[in-house]
Amino acid sequence: MDAFPPQSSGAGMAYGAGMAGGAFDPLIYIKKPQVILRLVSLIFAIVVFGCIVSGGWASTHTVDLCAYNRDNSACNFGVAVGVIAFVALVGLLVLDAMFDQFSSVKMRKHVVIADLVFSAFWSFMWFVCFCYLTDQWRKTSVEDFPVPVDVSDVQAAIAFSFFSIVAWAGLTGLAVYRYRQGSSQAFAPSSAYDPPAPGVSGYPYPGNETTGGGYQQQPFQSATGGGDLSDYQPPTY
Repeated sequence: MDAFPPQSSGAGMAYGAGMAGGAFDPLIYIKKPQVILRLVSLIFAIVVFGCIVSGGWASTHTVDLCAYNRDNSACNFGVAVGVIAFVALVGLLVLDAMFDQFSSVKMRKHVVIADLVFSAFWSFMWFVCFCYLTDQWRKTSVEDFPVPVDVSDVQAAIAFSFFSIVAWAGLTGLAVYRYRQGSSQAFAPSSAYDPPAPGVSGYPYPGNETTGGGYQQQPFQSATGGGDLSDYQPPTY
């Protein structure tokens, strides 16, 4: 018998990941829902800050004017939210690739909680960004700009800011699901308390563990092999 029995499947699936130490499979990795959503969010972030950088500024010889009602803070805010989201998503994708290698359940829990908190917070930041850019664009009069404004880039940044809200809200929901899954498995019975095999007593009599599970004489049984104690005669002195 092995001194350390293998872990049960419940212990190996802590917080939605398999047993630690397994080989990295790119196909399994790319099919994970959170990985797919992160890649989609990554594209959205690139579109947002790319459109603002390329078409969100009306440049003259002397000054750069933000196309969102000449509010430079609106352009800077949109670029900042997009760039930070891009960097964070790259880091989270790396953590997703390494997640199965974390043997510590506590480490996995911390990663999932960090993912949940940041995803929820950045979903809110995208909401603020969408409202901010939309409000400033509503107040904008394109005819007042000294140079032409790329309307398509400006509107694309607003649209993909809205799409980013939905994507990051989905990431938040997936993180909540993984956290609940890990929490429920933390209270699941371990392999040490698995039910005994058929025909084997779950609570053996003293000495059963050294006899290979063979037949054990029941306590208080007659030495002659009979199980009935009514024939017992007390000794006479």
